[in-house]
Amino acid sequence: MQRDKQPPYRPVVFRDKAAGFAFLTRSTASSEETIDWDDGNTYPVIDVEISAESHPFYTGKARTVDTEGRIARFERRYEAKE
Repeated sequence: MQRDKQPPYRPVVFRDKAAGFAFLTRSTASSEETIDWDDGNTYPVIDVEISAESHPFYTGKARTVDTEGRIARFERRYEAKE
């Protein structure tokens, strides 16, 4: 890598407002908004719409697909015309 060409890699807090969940990680993303973290330091915070705490697949609240209805609809649409 060339020096001074890469963005700074620093601690950032990602916050999922829908779930009320935040986690501290390292990223090149930047933000003007900051948050005081549990360790007493201030970090930039980036708000996200969905995370593992609010995603239906990871929370177990995923919708079940009515496969029987889909098959019946397919057969009705593409049935052979005699």
